[in-house]
Amino acid sequence: MTAAGVELGMQIVPTMAPGEVVETIQAAEELGYSYAMVADEGLMLDVYVLLGAAASVTTSIRLGAVTNGYTRHPAATAAALATVDEMSGGRAFVTLVAGGTMVLRPMGIERSEPVAVMADAIEMMRLLWRGEPVVWQGRRFRLDGACIETGPHRIPIWVAARGDRMLGLAGTEADGVVLMVKSDLGDALRLADRPRADRAPVTRVYLDRLAYRPEMIEEAKHLYGYAVMDSPRRVLESLGLDDDAISELREAFRRGGPEAVAPLVTNEILARYQIAGTPEDCRRQLRGLIAEHRLDAFFVNVISPGLAANRELLAEAAAIASG
Repeated sequence: MTAAGVELGMQIVPTMAPGEVVETIQAAEELGYSYAMVADEGLMLDVYVLLGAAASVTTSIRLGAVTNGYTRHPAATAAALATVDEMSGGRAFVTLVAGGTMVLRPMGIERSEPVAVMADAIEMMRLLWRGEPVVWQGRRFRLDGACIETGPHRIPIWVAARGDRMLGLAGTEADGVVLMVKSDLGDALRLADRPRADRAPVTRVYLDRLAYRPEMIEEAKHLYGYAVMDSPRRVLESLGLDDDAISELREAFRRGGPEAVAPLVTNEILARYQIAGTPEDCRRQLRGLIAEHRLDAFFVNVISPGLAANRELLAEAAAIASG
């Protein structure tokens, strides 16, 4: 828990060697982080192998996958998470996403009926984690006597969402909502703020890379194209983009991918999307967001290899969050 009253977490995009992913999770635990989640990026390192390895060398940090119902069947995901939960002594959690361009496009998978896929995945996993045979029919999936043999599990389900309907689903069915666009936080949380008679209020999580050095700002610009391709109009308008700007950025992405988008992204445009500036600027922005939106957790995004550099990033992010 930081001085600002939020828990710290990190997301790792596994672009580094397997051992380095595990060592980065260990470093986060040593620095006081409460959560570590590893992105299931389709054809990168296997997320559950990494989480199982991390479970064996950590004792307190919660371990989660960021995954989707397109590249993995939700029943297989439920079994994998139950395994991580067993190995870690009950520390597993999961963040479900609807499947983005970076993951689905290379595998030729169509992102159809994302809300139905997400709703089915949430319901199916909770049914399977009761530890009893399940006969069930959803909108996109079904089970016919499926049973997870490790017994009952209470594994929190978070949803990373941007679209209106997905945010509504997160607010009514999930245990937490993960948000990634600074300028849209208020609108997104209003969409996810639903009455919940049977469960605790949804956990509010903000995920950001932080950019407090010039090279970090340039790196963030190279990822901006994915945000433009995968975001609904509400989010794009919150970024101050009009129809002409949206068309220009999307055409650049189609023509040359994220590298073609980066030269079009100014520092002002980037600052609407994420926390950026000097370390003191970032500290002030984060504290303001925590207070304004009553955030429960702040996650830093770890996307590049280099154990020493990422340990430094985690330490500096913790200092910014605690300042």
